[in-house]
Amino acid sequence: MKTAKPTDNRPGMIGSGFLKASTACLLFSGLVFAVSGAVAFPGNEYRAVPESIRAALFNMKAEGLYQLIGLENHHFHAALPDRPVHPPLSGLLFELSTNVRLNDPGSLLGRELPAFRGYEGALLTAGEETNNPNMPIESPPPIESLRAEQEASLMNGGKMAGIDEETRMTTGGKKIVYIYFSHNRESFLPYLDGVKDIDQAFHPEQNITKVGERLKSALEAKGIGAAVDKTDIQADLSRKGWSYSQSYDQSREAVETALAADQHLSYLIDIHRDAKRKSDTTTEIDDVDFAKVAFIIGAEHKGYEQNLSFANELHNLLEKKYKGLSRGAFTKEGSLTNGKFNQDLSEHAILVEIGGVDNTFEELYRSAEALAEVFSEYYWQAEKVDSSGNIPAGKE
Repeated sequence: MKTAKPTDNRPGMIGSGFLKASTACLLFSGLVFAVSGAVAFPGNEYRAVPESIRAALFNMKAEGLYQLIGLENHHFHAALPDRPVHPPLSGLLFELSTNVRLNDPGSLLGRELPAFRGYEGALLTAGEETNNPNMPIESPPPIESLRAEQEASLMNGGKMAGIDEETRMTTGGKKIVYIYFSHNRESFLPYLDGVKDIDQAFHPEQNITKVGERLKSALEAKGIGAAVDKTDIQADLSRKGWSYSQSYDQSREAVETALAADQHLSYLIDIHRDAKRKSDTTTEIDDVDFAKVAFIIGAEHKGYEQNLSFANELHNLLEKKYKGLSRGAFTKEGSLTNGKFNQDLSEHAILVEIGGVDNTFEELYRSAEALAEVFSEYYWQAEKVDSSGNIPAGKE
């Protein structure tokens, strides 16, 4: 009969096993930290930057996130006057597994209709009363509206009082901001006699370029040099036989020429008007109507997050000074949109939608002046200004 071999319970063996387990845990923890550090490293294209996190959380509503946290910490719910009702588990599981939201048809249509995803965009920083259904849109004009010159009504033709000089700080005569118009003939129905179709709201003279001129004047009143390029991009397209979708390719030539001619130009602003109607593009502040502002960022280039950060700064300043004026910051990408909007040429390049087809120049000019006000605040905070009020010599 064999005798069972006694188990070795010596303290040394137990201690050795515990040491090995502890070492393995430490090595695993170190590996986790190393991988996390590599992902977050600035040079990594897939790093976990704030904008990426914001985009990842965008599909989850704030209420849902709040309720999720409340499941673990009931003090969140106790602090509310009305205790929130938890969503049905079946609905939550369906949304998480399919990424289809039952109250958002677009989340399903975007996966089933081929052309729907071509205009893919995201609302990353929402303004007041802004959501996916009223995101900015643009409608190319029919070719006849480019060939035929509509007769514009001169009533209420956009003349307003001048802007008084109001600052001692200055860029020393240097042009810092370059304002241009990829869709320079975008116009407004109040100034087009007999035109009711928003797809016909285009004109060679009464158009969005007037808003750019107003922005330039307002910036210069703040001591910031600006240049306005009123090149008729649409006429250039016609001469070359190019399509309307190539507007940004044509305007890119003008932007590159301007940047090569003046090294001080560092802020690029492409101004448009939205194709949305007045209810979506107008807000009232202190009993005065303003045309709403939206910031559009092309997400199809590596440096877009810098442009988005710049747009978010302007949005936040507008929210602080003119609550409800900004509709937010949006990214655009996909096969049926440009996806860059020439914003790869500068880390401070943005496309700004000011108003829509129904807005008046008075409303548009007020918004241009508000934009100039917050831009100047951003600029003078970002730039180190010497005692004389000029840009330091190192910037020249």
